[in-house]
Amino acid sequence: MGGGQVHYPAMSRGTSQQHMLGPGAAVGLWVALCGSAAFYGRLTGHEPRAYGAVLAALGILVAGAVWLASPAICEKLTRAAGPQGGVLVALWPLGAYAIYAVGTGTFTWGRSGIAAAYAMAPVALAASAHGKKSGAWQDYAAMVGLYAGYGWLRYLFPFPVDNYVWLPLFAVNVALAALLLVRRMEGIGYSIGWRLAWIGFSALSFAIIVAIDVPVGIAIHFVRFDPGAAHWSTLPLTFLGILAFTAWPEEFLFRGLLQNLLGKTLWSENGGWVVASIIFGLSHIFHPIVPNWRYVLVATIAGLLYGFTWRKTGSIFPAAVVHALVDATWHLLFRTL
Repeated sequence: MGGGQVHYPAMSRGTSQQHMLGPGAAVGLWVALCGSAAFYGRLTGHEPRAYGAVLAALGILVAGAVWLASPAICEKLTRAAGPQGGVLVALWPLGAYAIYAVGTGTFTWGRSGIAAAYAMAPVALAASAHGKKSGAWQDYAAMVGLYAGYGWLRYLFPFPVDNYVWLPLFAVNVALAALLLVRRMEGIGYSIGWRLAWIGFSALSFAIIVAIDVPVGIAIHFVRFDPGAAHWSTLPLTFLGILAFTAWPEEFLFRGLLQNLLGKTLWSENGGWVVASIIFGLSHIFHPIVPNWRYVLVATIAGLLYGFTWRKTGSIFPAAVVHALVDATWHLLFRTL
């Protein structure tokens, strides 16, 4: 289903899966993440019913995001579901939300309508494109829906107050259900893994971003160097938080999905790369002060290098690592003006 797979020089057909996240490691990572959430939840003192509902819903959404990042698990699930049966996978993010809403006492028909519309519309669009090549209008419409409706998700998860974790997890699960399992879009690179050659591409991308964006950002009065405000002890958690809940979903959307599709439907892969990077930059225009053209400029430059990393490795993981390194460096060493 969908168009032919895009192959990149550094991601050959013979890539061994031993470099990728295996089923056992995926389950182990899921257990570790859920265990950390359970421990944190205990410290916050939530009442048992809400605590259990939050953990159950979180466990479902984390499973979707992590398990499908294992190529072996993803392949087995897509084969087992079949093209038509894959539509049913949209029920798993909706099921997670239902558990959350009922268990935390935050259920309303309005919120449920938002959740159903956000989850089912992209899946319906993906299903309607069955048999068409990648780049059909339904593919782009599904991505527009995922992005345009993202802001509405903040109304779905009022408990706990901080919904920083819930929004990207829910959106990523819906995108996976629609475009990976139903649409069977190829060349996304939704996988966790590492190869020695990827380190060079990632280091090169990070170095170029720093070499260009830092002087440009200072020259246009977007940032200033302010290492005195840095809290270095928070660096590991800052990096992991950005990687999981900002860099990973954004690289999935803008590189694995958007750049992937544009590279197949525009005049060239390079054209798709440039256009996707510009769109990525423009997505930052609404950051204060609006319109924030300075942010658009530095984000577009960074997006070109994230896209370069994805093209050279065929995986969103190294691109997300570079993205997280850039954002963590920015938060620790610079102050936004």
